[in-house]
Amino acid sequence: MSLTNLTIAQARAKLRAKEFSALELTEAYIAAIEKAQFLNAYIVTTPDQARAMAKASDAKLAKGEGGALEGIPLGIKDLFATKGVHTQACSHVLDGFKPGYESTVTQNLWDAGAVMLGKLNMDEFAMGSSNETSYYGPVTNPWKRKNSNAALVPGGSSGGSASAVAAHICAAATATDTGGSIRQPAAFTGTVGIKPTYGRVSRWGTIAFASSLDQAGPIARDVRDAAIMLKAMASVDDKDTTSVDLPVPDYEAALGKPIKGLRVGIPKEYRPEGLSSEINALWDKGARWLKEQGAEIVEISLPHTKYALPAYYIVAPAEASSNLARYDGVRYGLRVPGDDLIDTYERTRAAGFGREVQRRVMVGTYVLSAGYYDAYYVKAQKVRTLIKRDFDEAWSKVDVVLTPATPSPAFAPGEITDPVEMYLNDIFTVTVNMAGLPGIAVPAGLSESGLPLGLQLIGKPFDEETLFRTAAAIEQAAGKFTAPKWW
Repeated sequence: MSLTNLTIAQARAKLRAKEFSALELTEAYIAAIEKAQFLNAYIVTTPDQARAMAKASDAKLAKGEGGALEGIPLGIKDLFATKGVHTQACSHVLDGFKPGYESTVTQNLWDAGAVMLGKLNMDEFAMGSSNETSYYGPVTNPWKRKNSNAALVPGGSSGGSASAVAAHICAAATATDTGGSIRQPAAFTGTVGIKPTYGRVSRWGTIAFASSLDQAGPIARDVRDAAIMLKAMASVDDKDTTSVDLPVPDYEAALGKPIKGLRVGIPKEYRPEGLSSEINALWDKGARWLKEQGAEIVEISLPHTKYALPAYYIVAPAEASSNLARYDGVRYGLRVPGDDLIDTYERTRAAGFGREVQRRVMVGTYVLSAGYYDAYYVKAQKVRTLIKRDFDEAWSKVDVVLTPATPSPAFAPGEITDPVEMYLNDIFTVTVNMAGLPGIAVPAGLSESGLPLGLQLIGKPFDEETLFRTAAAIEQAAGKFTAPKWW
């Protein structure tokens, strides 16, 4: 068996049993990355650093001192600051930027013994649902439709993370989710992605898109690996005022516990007109699997769901326009000289930001402007409160909510050109960010064209354990899905 086919849990056990070394495991991944360059999942690889980290892990393992992720090679989304290594949110405006500090999430992973393989491609500033807005070009999904050689998108914005995990060119990856950017790409690639509760994982050192919505989480090959990753990533952090001081549970211990008596909510608002029969059937099948394992299925109503997407596309761009104002060509990154300071700002931003980023900054600036602030931004925040209240009321009746993860399987690059149609990819995921809740996408089947489809579970605040337990029950019923290797 190729070393790169091992899950984190399997590799961890074999490393501790000294069946192979961390350096051998790392070399296997470095070789696999070389062979899969056409996926464009990595924008920077750090082989020398990876080897040095692996050797340090081997020294620790030899003494029996290894951490929770000792010697496990990971890919890091280009949104997380990595000291001395390219960190540019896949944007031209941050050209050449290498931070002098490490994000809290990546520091936690290195403290747990993980090895860095490199930085992963993503939509520019995490704005996109297909990984087509990256300055470094689109990422290719390792999955293909039956009897077709056509390329497919891996979803976004964490497309590089999802593609790399699905192609076995990292053991797992860090990702971020502002409106679905972990769960949608996970669903498109047959991987598991969890967006934890807002405040569970520190945002410090993660390049900001929309500060009240952004949350980091892992994309992994199965539910157990996602649980191992989240345990290592999560922590309370004095440097992030929204970080919550709650103990981080041992998520892995929650797996395998029976779900008998668990109340699973099925929201009727998540069956919009025109929802594909394929997605509907998958959803029904997921509910049946849980029922067969002793869960109780309860129909619920989340009446403000239909306002979630428009409210999200007011709140997120508003926060983005504020956050991205710091990129002015003066202190770091790209600089396009102008006649004066204002001209330099304008030229730098025009050259440095891609079209989708410019679109969202302009929308955000508009909704925050004097005449429109109350009509748009304030109203969207009120809608957000109502969305959260819908869920708060539902928790008296159910323990977890089951929905589809995406409205369709992966599509081809260039297939969706209308921005609004692209935004509709987030229809099932944005409510979770608006309400600050945890959500997990778990592979549940294949489409008629042979592509992975995911189901989403939404949980109570800081109750990721129930999500992992329920996701494991779905995974057990559905089985695991691996991209057929054609390269």
